[in-house]
Amino acid sequence: MNNSPLKGIRVLDISTMLAAPWAATHLADFGAEVIKVEHPIYGDHARRYGKQKGNVPLLWKSLSRNKKSITLNLSNEMGQKIIKDQIKHFDVIIENFRPGTLERWGIDYDTLFEINPKIIMLRTSGFGQDGPYANRRGFGTVAEGMSGFTSVNGDETGPPTLPGMPLADGVSGVFGALSIMIALYERSQNESFQGQCIDISLYEPLMRFLEPQLIAYDQLGEVAERMGNGSLQTAPRNAYETKDKKWIALSASAQSIAENLFNAIGRPDLIKDARFATNKDRLKNVDELDQIIGEWIRERNMDDAVNTLNESGAVVGPMYDVKQIYEDPHYIERESFVNIVDEDLGNMKLPNVFAKFSRTPGEVKTTGPQKGEHNEEIFQNLFGFSAEELAELKKKEII
Repeated sequence: MNNSPLKGIRVLDISTMLAAPWAATHLADFGAEVIKVEHPIYGDHARRYGKQKGNVPLLWKSLSRNKKSITLNLSNEMGQKIIKDQIKHFDVIIENFRPGTLERWGIDYDTLFEINPKIIMLRTSGFGQDGPYANRRGFGTVAEGMSGFTSVNGDETGPPTLPGMPLADGVSGVFGALSIMIALYERSQNESFQGQCIDISLYEPLMRFLEPQLIAYDQLGEVAERMGNGSLQTAPRNAYETKDKKWIALSASAQSIAENLFNAIGRPDLIKDARFATNKDRLKNVDELDQIIGEWIRERNMDDAVNTLNESGAVVGPMYDVKQIYEDPHYIERESFVNIVDEDLGNMKLPNVFAKFSRTPGEVKTTGPQKGEHNEEIFQNLFGFSAEELAELKKKEII
């Protein structure tokens, strides 16, 4: 029995690359039928993003998991007509073309809404659908810079630092999936069962995570600066090197946690020390405090330090590389990765569905599809094309 929570929701994913397709993937993980549209010749640009094994794109296998792939040239009039004719089958359409592109093609939200009033459209772009930057090209790298994230990321004496992964795309993808779910719920509650259009940028979801720095500027006029692994909000909070040349991350954001930490390192006197008695005091004297904690940690191997501090009630953990992530017994027992067999690569361990539902869990059923793998299934069984019509569309490079 299929008890997927999004069973019955059908999504048309005409987006490319990372942020918007990720939003569709989150829905697919929980049972939505996601039909991925790719250009018949070039496919999705994400097929050429990141590492490959042989000629097989690796990220694609997880980014596009649980989706069905069809090919369709959206810049072609016949391709646009097919979208308008078939939008009746869908609850959601996801796109991330530059603002104005869908309008130029005649498949904008207003047009599709007239055909299918229940349709929900997620529009992802670098800067949103309006404003002076709307027509600029936008990628996650630019969003990470303009969101303010890079201004607070990196060593205090070094340059603003970009993240080592597609952070803005990933955050926007999660916010996009959340926004779609809100719209689906609202649709189910309004009498007319009407959908709506969602405008999401790459920079705004990530900028939302800078709330402490933004509010401090608004109310105090303080411009946040880079602090390396430190924090403007709490102390101690840092990365500390161990005797065996590994690193651990430590945070004491609550008073009781800080006191547990002081006891664990054999310095209960610090609890009454005026320099470290409260979080406010600790922030003022953070360099001295880091030196005390750092010396204690440098005398111990990572496992010893982590175990001792955790047993005391302090909050600490190792700073993993990707190899260590795959080997951690906790992650293995929680099934943070799922084993799946791919037709190109064989056994793969992919990141599992991001939240565990007790009654209707998500599931990774398939890896990213081959380009146009589901053309016959979708065009014939869902769209109603004959085999002859399908062959003619392929001959004209429309699919």
